[in-house]
Amino acid sequence: MKDFQGMPATFGGLALRLFQFLFAASALCIMATTNDFPSVTAFRYLVAAAGLQCLWSFSLAITDIYALLVRRSLQNCRLVTLFAVCDGITSTLTFAAACASAGITVLIDNDLGSCSRNHCTQFETATAMAFASWVLKSVPLVVCV
Repeated sequence: MKDFQGMPATFGGLALRLFQFLFAASALCIMATTNDFPSVTAFRYLVAAAGLQCLWSFSLAITDIYALLVRRSLQNCRLVTLFAVCDGITSTLTFAAACASAGITVLIDNDLGSCSRNHCTQFETATAMAFASWVLKSVPLVVCV
């Protein structure tokens, strides 16, 4: 297999994994700091999806760091397929959670007009971080497949 930036065990892949982790962790932390996120199912789903993405991206970042330190290639076809399938699953979960959360924030802000009583800014920021994490999650998926 030819080495592309963004593939496992490359510096580009490591950078993508770290940014995926940072955006997902920020979405998780921002949403978890609000006291009323458990009242909306879409927000709970966003917290769960961001948590799963944090774990997956962090574990692959550690794997990339190890592979770079020992100069080992992770270009095994089965391993790349496993990464691509799991990236696809977590990418789909994150995108669905971000879309659901975006719908609820639009409902709260535009339709109900009750942003003053809710944490709209935090909800919108967490949703934007989840979308950013999804975009970065989709890059290695496109490169690997």
